[in-house]
Amino acid sequence: MSSAAHDTNPGTMPRTAGPELGLDTFGDVTVDADGTPLPHHQVIRNIVAQAVLADSVGVDFIGVGEHHRDDFAVSAPDIVLAAIAAQTERIRMGSAVTVLSSDDPIRVFQRFSTIDAISSGRAEVILGRGSFTESFPLFGFDLRQYEELFEEKLDLFSHLLTEEPLDWDGRLRAPLRNQRVYPPTQNGLKTWIAVGGSPESVIRAAKYRIPLMLAVIGGPVDRFAPYADLYRRANDQLEQPQAPIGVHSPGHVADTDAEARDHLREHWIANRNRIGRERGWGPAGEREFIGEVEEGALYVGSPDTVAAKIAHAVRALGVDRFDLKYANGPMPHEQLLRSIELYGTEVIPRVRALLAD
Repeated sequence: MSSAAHDTNPGTMPRTAGPELGLDTFGDVTVDADGTPLPHHQVIRNIVAQAVLADSVGVDFIGVGEHHRDDFAVSAPDIVLAAIAAQTERIRMGSAVTVLSSDDPIRVFQRFSTIDAISSGRAEVILGRGSFTESFPLFGFDLRQYEELFEEKLDLFSHLLTEEPLDWDGRLRAPLRNQRVYPPTQNGLKTWIAVGGSPESVIRAAKYRIPLMLAVIGGPVDRFAPYADLYRRANDQLEQPQAPIGVHSPGHVADTDAEARDHLREHWIANRNRIGRERGWGPAGEREFIGEVEEGALYVGSPDTVAAKIAHAVRALGVDRFDLKYANGPMPHEQLLRSIELYGTEVIPRVRALLAD
């Protein structure tokens, strides 16, 4: 298999000063005012409306996740992103994440280069292995090849970023000879690798010269500083330019701290315990929720509270982007819209002011 080390990824190019501040959603199935779950088709339309609002209030990026289970509405984020691209003007958009292990790298590139065309060059893709495994049996992949599939497909994808005629050999698919992939992008496809905390994954991102996105979903953000430092050291040892580092964490913004906690509490606990039962975790309750809000990975509160916590995360890790996962469990659409509005109009200006100081 060819080794990858290309300088064509826009993520390695110089960027403007200051961090980008974005939003992510996994497309959680939300509830109406009476607590009844909305149908998936309505959730998807609501996500597009949320992205349009994010664009209008100055958010830098919107990410849409991929899942294949009943509690999430989005299984094809690229289609949702295409709809967002056609209805927005300035916001960048991408996956959060694309499960590359159970997809075809060439089709992934083609879909996102198409979104790039629709959006006039605003598309990104965040590649990952995903925290769920439903896509493997669904698309006929063997979970015993979990690592091998991701490594080989990432290697191929890294070569696609050159947008040059491709010669490539792998073990799991036929070789490619002098093959071009269409459509080309407008100015290159900005690509990230999402990492949950594995040193090997951090070094892999550096090896492929692809920006690093750290998924911080529990515990204090400071514990991820060694991973950011490892990525920078790996780039230095490979004698290549430093690439951006981003961080993704869940949260919710409301007018007051108490209101934000009241909105999120039951939904976070229910979502955490549903996934926890599947994975053999012990039950979480009020104490765990408050602990994550006050000292951990939940960015929950008023604009002042959330802005201060984001500014701390940016400084602690030295990151170039922070994405707030604003949808967490079945929170109503109206609360999500208000959270997005406050994030764009109040949190982002406060974060920039704090970092300037």
